[in-house]
Amino acid sequence: MSVKIDTDKCVGCGRCASVCPGTLISVENGKAVMNYPKDCWGCVSCVKECPCCAIKYYLGADIGGKGSVLSVKQDGEILRWTVEKADGTTEVIEINRKDANKY
Repeated sequence: MSVKIDTDKCVGCGRCASVCPGTLISVENGKAVMNYPKDCWGCVSCVKECPCCAIKYYLGADIGGKGSVLSVKQDGEILRWTVEKADGTTEVIEINRKDANKY
């Protein structure tokens, strides 16, 4: 499984369900649920759309993850990608949405 939904943080807004290209996420009893996590493509659309950082993407060892998780928070046009590493450290990468596809 590449995506995990933290139901304690989830506010049940349904934004993740509306952007999942595989229609794998639904809102049940006021919380987002992924019924078939093995079918997740790892596109991170849900991670980008979640306003409360309730969805984490697990980075695989093939891209240097080794137990790290990725979340994102939007602040206006800025996306702040946070990588929480297995050793407890974090790294934040800021991307301006307006310039994201510039190059």
